[in-house]
Amino acid sequence: MMVDSQLTSLDPNGTKCFYFTCLYAAGIVNEYGPKNASTASCILGLPLSASATTDKSSNHLSRNMIIGLSGALVGVLLAVGVIILYRKRRKKDTQQALHEEYVSSFRASVLPNTGAKWFHVSELERATNRFCQRNLIGQGAHGVVYRGALADGTLVAVKQLLDLDSEGDEDFCNEVEIISKIRHRNLLSLRGCCVTSDNLEGKRRFLVYDFMSNGSLGDQLYEQSRKQLMTWPQRKSIILDVAKGLAYLHYGIKPAIYHRDIKANNILLDSEMKARVADFGLAKQSNEGESHLTTRVAGTHGYLAPEYALYGQLTEKSDVYSFGVVILEIMSGRKVLDTSNSAVLLITDWAWMLAKSGKVEEIFDEGIRKEGPKPVMERFVLVGMLCAHVMVAFRPTIDVALKMLEGDIEIPRLPDRPLPLSHESFRSSLHWSF
Repeated sequence: MMVDSQLTSLDPNGTKCFYFTCLYAAGIVNEYGPKNASTASCILGLPLSASATTDKSSNHLSRNMIIGLSGALVGVLLAVGVIILYRKRRKKDTQQALHEEYVSSFRASVLPNTGAKWFHVSELERATNRFCQRNLIGQGAHGVVYRGALADGTLVAVKQLLDLDSEGDEDFCNEVEIISKIRHRNLLSLRGCCVTSDNLEGKRRFLVYDFMSNGSLGDQLYEQSRKQLMTWPQRKSIILDVAKGLAYLHYGIKPAIYHRDIKANNILLDSEMKARVADFGLAKQSNEGESHLTTRVAGTHGYLAPEYALYGQLTEKSDVYSFGVVILEIMSGRKVLDTSNSAVLLITDWAWMLAKSGKVEEIFDEGIRKEGPKPVMERFVLVGMLCAHVMVAFRPTIDVALKMLEGDIEIPRLPDRPLPLSHESFRSSLHWSF
């Protein structure tokens, strides 16, 4: 009513509609809006109710609080995210540093002392088609072997070691150091090695050898899929090749090296069926020819010399025993352990019983019984039995055994040996005791 009377006094002719329009427009256009207390009082000349002011202030405060809390929450989340990302990055960097240190320590401790080539893992992946299953040519307790082709076309065998403990590291370094120092036509040469470590694959160790197209002696003797009937000349040549390789290890270098794992699967054959002794992971250098005890007995059951398997006493005669077992395998085509019966029978016990019964010819593999000269074949069997004698003192050294095989030295009469546990006399006495 007060605004109406004021407008009427200003325009007695009744044109107050015009002023209402101006005042309304002024209130709306004002940047603070018509509900602002200053606008209502100054422009419209009206007091704004207390409730409207309170509601406006309350809404504004609530909005500010929500915005503040939201900002604080976002800030906390961002801070937590940054901390998590930092810790992950720091952990990754630490792990990467450990991986790099692992590889560097290997290179520093092994390569300066050897002539081995350092392969990058990418080279081996290309050579083996990323370790394709089709290129898998062998697998054992400690590693797998792949066939590969290097960039220049050279065929190689890439062995990946599977045991990643400290003993596996020791065996790896041991093999690289030892085999890189020796060069002999009857020992498998090492082309190089590779050690890699990363966050995805972890630690991996590789050895690269010349490729042997005819696989191992064990393949030729026992695997039906690859089995070939080896001729007497081939068997004779393989035995002599292994003897010459061992003679070089024992007497051709100083200090002497004991292989400790001579067996059929560690004797590889090239395209011409020439034998090379391989796998020097367990090899040990002698201490100026002296025998010594070791708490870590290594090797394969059936090939281990009794004094080494039972007491840990390692000498050059330990390798000679294993070599004698290999001779009997080659001459008979029979496995080291016969598990066809309830009692396990060692090939040495089996051959000894036949020889003492005057049936040496029954030891010969059927494929060569009518092929070779029987006196020479019998000589090889007797040398094998002498080398694999249970008594250390009765075994010849490897150089003497080689001369016996070649006919340069006469073979002495086989000395008696303790009866095997599978002998019938033990069974009868055991039955009587009950």
